[in-house]
Parts: sequence; C-alpha cells; structure tokens
Amino acid sequence: MLRFGIIGSNFITESFVDAVNQANDISVTAIFSRTKEKAEAYAEKNGIPNAFTSLEEMAASPLIDAVYIASPNSLHATYAVLFMNAGKHVLCEKPITSNAKELNIMIEAAKRNGVLLMEAMKSTFVPNFEAIREHLPKLGKVRSYSATYCQYSSRYDKYKQGEVLNAFLPELSNGSLMDIGTYCIHPLVALFGKPERVQANAVMLDSGVDGKGTLILSYPDMEAIVHHSKISNSSLPSEIQGEEGSMLIDQISQPSGVRIHYRDGRVEDVSRPQANNTMVYEIQAFADLVKAGQLESTVNSYANSLAVMEIIDEARRQIGLTYPADRE
Repeated sequence: MLRFGIIGSNFITESFVDAVNQANDISVTAIFSRTKEKAEAYAEKNGIPNAFTSLEEMAASPLIDAVYIASPNSLHATYAVLFMNAGKHVLCEKPITSNAKELNIMIEAAKRNGVLLMEAMKSTFVPNFEAIREHLPKLGKVRSYSATYCQYSSRYDKYKQGEVLNAFLPELSNGSLMDIGTYCIHPLVALFGKPERVQANAVMLDSGVDGKGTLILSYPDMEAIVHHSKISNSSLPSEIQGEEGSMLIDQISQPSGVRIHYRDGRVEDVSRPQANNTMVYEIQAFADLVKAGQLESTVNSYANSLAVMEIIDEARRQIGLTYPADRE
C-alpha cells in the first residue's frame, strides 16, 4: 500500500482523494494545512486519519511514503525538495514548477535521494491519449498540430471587480500560459518532441500575468499553434493534420473523444472508454512505478517536463512575464 500525504486543500485535492479511492493499493493517510482547524476539518470530511500543520513534521513522518503537491506553483520546488530530502516520492501538480532552473534542482534532488519525481499532467496517461498515440501513424506525414484550451476563469469576474485572487498573481507563478497553456504543450512534446523555435504573443492583465495568448511552435517539417485563455471560452476541438487525414480531439486537457477524418471522406472513431475522474490513471501509474522501483516515468519523463518548462520560459521571456522565482 502506497501511502500519500497531501499538500493543499482545494477542489483538485478532493478529486485526488476520489481518484485514490478508485485505484489499487493506494491510500491517503495525511493532509497538510497551515491551520489546525482547516487541516482537521479537511481530514474529517475526506476520511484522512492524520492532519499536519508543519511540513517538516509531515516530511519526516513514517505515516507517508509519498506526497502529492497541489500548492501554488511558486512553492512546488521548495516543498518537493523538502520531501525528497526526507526520502519521500513526489507527485507534483502541473506546472511542475515556476521555471526550468527550479525543475533541474528538483530532478537533482530526486536522483540524489533515490526517489520518484513525476509531474501530475494527467492527460498523457488517459486511455484516449494512448489512442491518439497509437493511431497517429494513420494520418501519414504530420504537418500541423493545433491545440485550443480557453476556459473563462470563475475568478476573473472578481478580478474585474478589483479583487485579485491567486490565479492572477505573478508572485505565485500564475497566469494563463502556466495554468491552461501547459495542457496544450505537454501533449505536443509527448508526441513530437521539443520544437526548434517558439513565437509567443499574449494579452497581459494589470496584475502582471497573461490573461490569454497564442504560441507558434516550429519543427523542421510541421508547425504547432496553441491558443490558451483564462478570460474567454472556446468550444473548438484540437486537431492534428497529416497528409492522409486529420485527427480531431474533443478536449486536449483530458481527451475523451478522438476521431480520424480521412481524405477519402471516411471517418473513424478511435475513442476509448475511460473513468470520469481521469486523475486515476496518473495516480495508478505513479504507484506502479514506485512498486516496481522505477525512479522516472517514461510518459511524464524529466526530458518532457524540462522541454515544456523551457518552452514556457521562452514564451514568458517574449511576452515580458517574469516571476519572483526567476530572480532567485
């Protein structure tokens, strides 16, 4: 039984607990929150036996084997290194950290301590992403990748009223590219590797982060276009175009419908059934790696996570988005 501790007490951690309950040989045995009242209330609500208000005490505790980090982005590296130095495995929410420099520090800590570090990018583990990967050769030579993830943030209304919440704070390494755009970039890198050139544009908000943006990513024989936004919605699917046909993907953040439209007019649905809570696949994969003594995922590998962070770093440089973490 792999025993998880959780850092964070928001909606994503409740989805994590639900997914753990659907997985095999995994449990959540501890929760951290800054206040005793909040930690104990969350523990009672979610059936977690232990509550901590000290990260150091939880890291040193024999009650957990691994930690799931769902804190603000700016804290990911500090928390991950603390727990890895204590011999705990780390599953860290996307984006895995603020920049590539911090990620290299995390990777070095994982190797030094002989523990598993993996980015919690769930979309690359779901059955329908495997369908995308398996059926991609049917498209022939791929010429274009177009990924769209535009989701109007529930926090944006408060932002327009003058209340700036975490989602729009540069101090926490936030913004549309980090929160939304990464869902478009990860599948690109997983399927096609790192691009040769990055061109980025964005609509910047007064708080200092990007509200929406576009990336053009160039490869020797194809190009990719990414649209991301936290201040508007889109109902468009994502698409991979090849010389023999195109593949339509309903939601790039968690694909559930995948269809191939061939040049001769045929349409093939290659979708696969999958759980409603798609976090279960990444959690089970993480646990299976620990059980097998593997210290790196071949799916969400160090190389892939580094490539994504380097793309985001370059895009942020071009749009003028800097974080305090960049100066540390």
